[in-house]
Amino acid sequence: MKNFKVLLIPALLSIFFVLTSAKDAGKENERITKSTTVAKEFIKMKESIPEALLKQAEGIVIIPDMINAGLAVGGKRGKGVAMARTASGSWSNPVFVTFTGGSFGLQAGVQSVDLVLIFKHRSILNKVNNGDFTIGGDISATAGPVGRSSTASTDVKLDAEIYSYSRSKGLFAGLSVNGSNISIDKSANANFYGSAANSKVIFETSKSPSANVTELKAALIM
Repeated sequence: MKNFKVLLIPALLSIFFVLTSAKDAGKENERITKSTTVAKEFIKMKESIPEALLKQAEGIVIIPDMINAGLAVGGKRGKGVAMARTASGSWSNPVFVTFTGGSFGLQAGVQSVDLVLIFKHRSILNKVNNGDFTIGGDISATAGPVGRSSTASTDVKLDAEIYSYSRSKGLFAGLSVNGSNISIDKSANANFYGSAANSKVIFETSKSPSANVTELKAALIM
């Protein structure tokens, strides 16, 4: 009986650790799931991100349910994930990020916007490793071309560094994101990967830690 208790206690502690970790990472898993939904829906739309652009992309940021609010002066705020191509060409594990920005002009109301940023070179995302990255200050972004069959050699010249795509109330279009800031969500990364998580290492790692991450990567393969 004594030996049974000795064996049982570590087993119970292991189960408790797994359950606690799953509970703690619930918000992060939800963010990954929402990002996967956005990726799947964007890609399957008729006026979608060009296949050629996505295949050339070395980085991507997905912000689901971003709040875009304004009355003369507007603001954007959302949480999502960033991924980069690894040396093998596969997508890295997701780094959790926060997106904030402002805009000026005639606007009113509050709306939820799904945002996708396509990066032509992963070196741009390396700037986020330092804590934050300002679009427009560090490098500009442009509203991306649409149409699944568009190619770099015929329909569009894909020579910008960052392309932005958005969807709001069923409408798919580019969105001005210059002046916006992308920062590493260190607490979310620590929750999901552990306290020693480092965004630079995550961007270089492709071994999936969960089924949710595997599904997100699969959604980006055309």
